[in-house]
This record gives sequence, structure tokens and C-alpha cells, in this order.
Amino acid sequence: MKQPATKSKATPVGAVPVWQLRLYVAGHTPKSMTALANLRKICEEHLKDYELEVIDLLKQPQLAKGDQILAIPTLVRQLPTPIKKIIGDLSNTERVLVGLNLREARKKE
Repeated sequence: MKQPATKSKATPVGAVPVWQLRLYVAGHTPKSMTALANLRKICEEHLKDYELEVIDLLKQPQLAKGDQILAIPTLVRQLPTPIKKIIGDLSNTERVLVGLNLREARKKE
């Protein structure tokens, strides 16, 4: 059973949050915990209205198929569409913000 790990306080009860995120992890490994901590920090600093769902594939491996998860940790942005995926521990904040379309990619000179 999927359980939301974090819900933004800005989301009114019964309303659909603007950002729906899923983080796929495999247990409480250092890389999984780092990804979760990095994602929570990014969400608190850059998103006002979001829902974060953490899915542990050691407990629910069948859920990997739905979002076609091939590596972990993987962040999946469900909403707003289109669906986006970011693989890794999310330590590169700039890369995550670009991947979520919160920031434009910087052009290399």
C-alpha cells in the first residue's frame, strides 16, 4: 500500500496539489536517505503546493513496473504533466530544478 511521506501544508484538504512527486527507493540505504533529504529540501525551498510519495521497492517491487523504474533512487514527477524522471541522489540541485522544469538549463559557452 502506498503511503504519502510528506504533504505540503499549503494543500487544502480534498484539493489536488499542483506538484505530485514519487521517489522510488530501495530500503534505507545511504543513497536512498540522501535522495529523500535532498528532495525534501528542494521541495520546501522551491515548491509551495506539493505531495511527495516515497515508494520502497524492497517492500513493493511490483510498483516499479507502473512508472517503468530501471534504477534507484528515481524521482518521478506525476503532475504537472508531462511526466519527468530524475535518477540519482538528487544532490545536484541545479540539475533537479532543470529536470522538474523549475529553472531553465544554463547554456555552456
